[in-house]
Amino acid sequence: MCGIFAYLNYETPATRQKIIDTLIGGLRRLEYRGYDSAGIAIGNEAGNAPEIFRMKGNVDQLQELMNNTGLDHSKVLNNHVGIAHTRWATHGEPCIRNSHPQTSGDKNGFVVVHNGIITNYADLKVTLTRAGFVFESETDTEVIVKLAQFLYDNHLASGSRPSFPLLVAEVCKVIQGAYAIVMMSAHYPGEAICVKVSSPLILGVKSSAAVAEKTKKVSAEPKQPVTVSATNLRKALAHEEDEAALPVPPTVTERPHSRDGSRHTIEFFLASDVSAIIEHTRQVMYLEDNDMIHFANGTYQLYNHKATDELPDNRSLQNLEMELDKISKGNFSHYMLKEIYEQEETVMSTMRGRVDFEKCEVKLGGVSAHLEHIRKSRKLTFIACGTSYHSAVASRAIVEELSKMQVTVELASDFLDRKPPVYRDDCCVFISQSGETADTLRALEYCKTHGALCIGITNTVGSAIARSTDCGVYLNCGPEIGVASTKAYTSQIIAILLIALQLGADSISTRPRREAIIRALKALPVQVKLVLQLDGRMSELAKKLHTEKSLLIMGRGYQYATCLEAALKIKEIPYMHCEAVLAGELKHGPLALIDGTMPIIFIATKDALLEKTKNALSQIQARHGRPTIFCSEGDSSFSDESDTIRLPSTVDCLQGLLNVIPLQLLSFHLAIVRGHNVDQPRNLAKSVTVE
Repeated sequence: MCGIFAYLNYETPATRQKIIDTLIGGLRRLEYRGYDSAGIAIGNEAGNAPEIFRMKGNVDQLQELMNNTGLDHSKVLNNHVGIAHTRWATHGEPCIRNSHPQTSGDKNGFVVVHNGIITNYADLKVTLTRAGFVFESETDTEVIVKLAQFLYDNHLASGSRPSFPLLVAEVCKVIQGAYAIVMMSAHYPGEAICVKVSSPLILGVKSSAAVAEKTKKVSAEPKQPVTVSATNLRKALAHEEDEAALPVPPTVTERPHSRDGSRHTIEFFLASDVSAIIEHTRQVMYLEDNDMIHFANGTYQLYNHKATDELPDNRSLQNLEMELDKISKGNFSHYMLKEIYEQEETVMSTMRGRVDFEKCEVKLGGVSAHLEHIRKSRKLTFIACGTSYHSAVASRAIVEELSKMQVTVELASDFLDRKPPVYRDDCCVFISQSGETADTLRALEYCKTHGALCIGITNTVGSAIARSTDCGVYLNCGPEIGVASTKAYTSQIIAILLIALQLGADSISTRPRREAIIRALKALPVQVKLVLQLDGRMSELAKKLHTEKSLLIMGRGYQYATCLEAALKIKEIPYMHCEAVLAGELKHGPLALIDGTMPIIFIATKDALLEKTKNALSQIQARHGRPTIFCSEGDSSFSDESDTIRLPSTVDCLQGLLNVIPLQLLSFHLAIVRGHNVDQPRNLAKSVTVE
């Protein structure tokens, strides 16, 4: 949920001001991941302890603090390590002492920034407290640096001084959980260590010369993880073994400055998301679980705790294919508004190269090789959270219709709580915009251990879901910065629909239906453009509704998912209580809420269930309810004199995609009228990397 950024320059003269600006700029790109507090740690060439600056609030407030530090911002540093963090609180309230970077003590011997969760921090905290350490924060993060200091002191007491990577490897042997960390130390000036375990971390490299690569093996094998208790921890940290038995990872990749070994300028960037790196370099590496990188003297060594042989070729640097304008607001006031309007293009981007509109055929390269396996599966289970879950609800009926398979949709957190039976002949589909959603990843691990075929649907190349599933589909809708998901939702619906179309491609009976859907997909960008013209109407509706305490959104069939997603958006952004009501269930309880004062949005666009939907509408109107009705263009059964919003018609399985866009706009305008931060809603963050 938090954002990590680090900048290391070697033989690259930079003023302290430039270094601070680079760190602050990186945090701004990551602020969607958390924004209740932020901090920076910067070092210097003299090897003194890192200096730490932290602030409750957003990055702008940290910037103001850095402008008034009293530091010599004009000082030029040829070599420097700086780390930065923007926080979404999980352990401890937002305040300075709980902000990152966290430190091992008054002298800042070890300093760390952390994204994720340390699950055994409570046990570690008890043991380290008994060892004399005083904890200043409520965070789980603080145990990392306190543990590092404890290990370091024990090594010195036994007459040895460990290398930085060896020390951090020992720390990682003890801590448990999902985490990405970057650590610097007064004991190892000019060096830094990063580690990734189930939380995203990307390395960027910018050099004045080509970076050389060589791989060597280390003979020592890693030890088994330690079962954590106070007694076992003390044994693990007692250092009774000789150094040869310590957990040095078996594979090391060393990358000097340049191919001829000469001195060249080089800069390293570490970030939770590539959006913070792209403005500096396109040469990146996506770290994988248990990766650890040691930076020193302009080189880096890549360790992997699970590798038993040389690192594969795909661990080398790769060229990042992303344009900087994709992560800027452009002429829009907010990222959310920009991303709503981008849907005219992104719906086609998700289809591009996959749909042959002339032949009415779909081919998903990532799924094609597994089609027969999927078709023979006992059932198809979609697993996701939040908006991604709603996209599965929106698509469930059409997947059932075209594939003729049993389809279930699961909330990842509930799925993990229940741990339902999963078998080798099951197929499970995991949906996540970021590809790093913690609950979804844990569910993926559970299904993999039970032998199910696992498919991923994600927007993020190199993400954990992309790497861990057997096959999958990228959304290709571009970076989504606004915390409230918009364009990813519509692209997820299309991606699932394309899977359904390909699964049903061998059926003669459903061919007319598939062709109608593909024709509708071709017309979709034009229809999205028409729907976006309702922006003004939604602004007017927001002004009418913004003082209300609650709002009901009702629909049936495919539109129930639209109601769920719209209600979530109205909760997320304008902080208004909003409930989705399945129109078929109205008489089983929700009808008691209806009177002449309850604001209602009722979705009644054309589909096979329209007459049943109208029956529910009649029940509302009989109780003096006065809903705003979303209906289809040309539907004469609704009078223009009533409060109606007319939308273009398409096939039933795509109608919800068109219907949700004006409701996204409504949530945006409600937040604006109510004076809330649209792109950074309170208590939320974009990438949910903790359970």
